Amino acid sequence: MAVNLDRLMNLRGVFAAGEFGPDGSLVAYTGPLSEEHAAMTALMCAANNLMLRMQAEVYSRYTGMQWTPLRGWAVAAGDYAVCVMGNAGVFVKSDEADFNQIFRELGQEAGVL
Repeated sequence: MAVNLDRLMNLRGVFAAGEFGPDGSLVAYTGPLSEEHAAMTALMCAANNLMLRMQAEVYSRYTGMQWTPLRGWAVAAGDYAVCVMGNAGVFVKSDEADFNQIFRELGQEAGVL
């Protein structure tokens, strides 16, 4: 299923959007990133997905709380955030973003909601 990057780009605060494969390959992107930056970001997102899936499984096992399946994550630092669900992600300006809307739309695009 291809992610509609144009739809994600229309969300408030979003300035770049992309799709990546489970192996970290860059599938597609749009926004003011170089292809090298987008490819590095795809690899980082896939690695974080793998790490966070493992953490969710461990938390579920040891706490008795339901942390799986992993749906998404965000990293916010400085003025920006990266939001990811499934194999789709966006870069956002934190002070402009509606994170609830971003995760709803990402979840629909990535097929995890």
